[in-house]
Amino acid sequence: MSRRKKLIFIVFLIVFFVFLYGIFKPLPHGVSWQGEFYDDAKVKFIYDLTYEQDGLIVHQQNIFQKALEIIEEAEEFIVLDMFLFNDDYDRKNEFPQLANTITQALVKKKEEDPSIPITLITDEINTFYGAYPSKYLEELKHNGIEVVLTDLNALRDSNPLYSGVWNTFIRWFGTSGKGWLPNAFSPQAPKVTARSYLKLLNFKANHRKVLVTEKNAMLTSANFHDASAFHSNIAFVVEGDIIRDILASEKAVVAFSGEEIKVFYQGEDEQVKDVAQSGRDATSLTIEQAKNSAQIEVCLLTEGMIKRELLKAINKTEQGDHIWMGMFYLSDRQIINSLLMASRRGVEEINLVLDPNKDAFGLEKNGIPNRPVANELYEKSDGKIKIRWYKTHGEQFHTKLTFIKNKEKSIIIGGSANLTKRNISNYNLEANLAIYADNESLLVSDIENYFQQIWSNKKGIYTVDLEVYREKSTWKRLLYLFQEFTGFSTV
Repeated sequence: MSRRKKLIFIVFLIVFFVFLYGIFKPLPHGVSWQGEFYDDAKVKFIYDLTYEQDGLIVHQQNIFQKALEIIEEAEEFIVLDMFLFNDDYDRKNEFPQLANTITQALVKKKEEDPSIPITLITDEINTFYGAYPSKYLEELKHNGIEVVLTDLNALRDSNPLYSGVWNTFIRWFGTSGKGWLPNAFSPQAPKVTARSYLKLLNFKANHRKVLVTEKNAMLTSANFHDASAFHSNIAFVVEGDIIRDILASEKAVVAFSGEEIKVFYQGEDEQVKDVAQSGRDATSLTIEQAKNSAQIEVCLLTEGMIKRELLKAINKTEQGDHIWMGMFYLSDRQIINSLLMASRRGVEEINLVLDPNKDAFGLEKNGIPNRPVANELYEKSDGKIKIRWYKTHGEQFHTKLTFIKNKEKSIIIGGSANLTKRNISNYNLEANLAIYADNESLLVSDIENYFQQIWSNKKGIYTVDLEVYREKSTWKRLLYLFQEFTGFSTV
């Protein structure tokens, strides 16, 4: 073998081993775990909806206002973990100033009480992966608020074929410098470097949307991002000792990003510290114990634990049960197969409300993954799985919520996570709640009414029939399967 061939072979081996390491490397401490079940938690379900009524577009927005209330009422600490936190969008459209409003609310809180610790955890997407500083993040830091950019390199590679090459040859050059390429997020935003685009193609994200104080915690599907202001979203607001687990999970993200949050919930400093450092991945109550105890049991799920518990819940359904799902992206093959198996077991009702995947901040999308997935689910279930599309008007049906109603208990799993390989297979950072509630509870009634409202178009036009966006395209199905398998996708 010539020297040149040996060199090529050695380089190939290096890239191959970097590729393998990116897939299987240990998760950071505190990632992919399930907290305890708490029966003392108060849980409230709220939502945003954009819909048509009497020929007009109505924006029913509740989540952002609730977040402002939670910030205002905090006395001991505020931790906000938000994926999108910017105002980057094409200025030919106009949106409410969510990022600026939250920034000013946090700054005002700090001015009123300089001793209150406030931390914002966010994703590098808000600086276009290091291409330029964010004006909102800089203003927060200038006012004594801690800003933590999540260390995405600590996470596993969801796009390993590309990331193997990027980690070997490109990563070390950084991303900062004078930008010369147009910004894909907004024509008015600063130009960016080619190296920032190359980092973007890793498709890594801290995708969480969490707000936690000593009094309340909110886990939501909503981003505090101007161009996301009119999306339809859901949120859970909780009170009680589950705040301890939520705070611990956020402290774990800060820890592997090289920082530290020195706040504690109700003096439970050692317990919070232990959870954040050890990454507990088991519950103190079994699922069966939780289902047979108090009226409502709630626990925190992050990353891969979301998928584990959702599969358990779907796989236990039987005749007479009902499954409702509202989802922005549905593509995970195990979830799809579990829904098909549930339909074959005779589960009474499986109703899915999906985003048509046609709108993305002024850009037109190709319908992947939801359209080929919807067609597959409908055909393979012989129509037993019912699907309706949310009727969007440039915004997105950004909800991530599953509601399973058994004979006596209901299981509710919702939060930041789409049901894709990236979101629920230990690649992205995600945060959901799992709630087990008696069917007579107000929470179950609220969620059931939510689904019935949008499914049946009560008091407005929310959804349309499957056939409106149904696609039987073979090439789109193959493209979706390729993207789901390789990770070469933003989904």
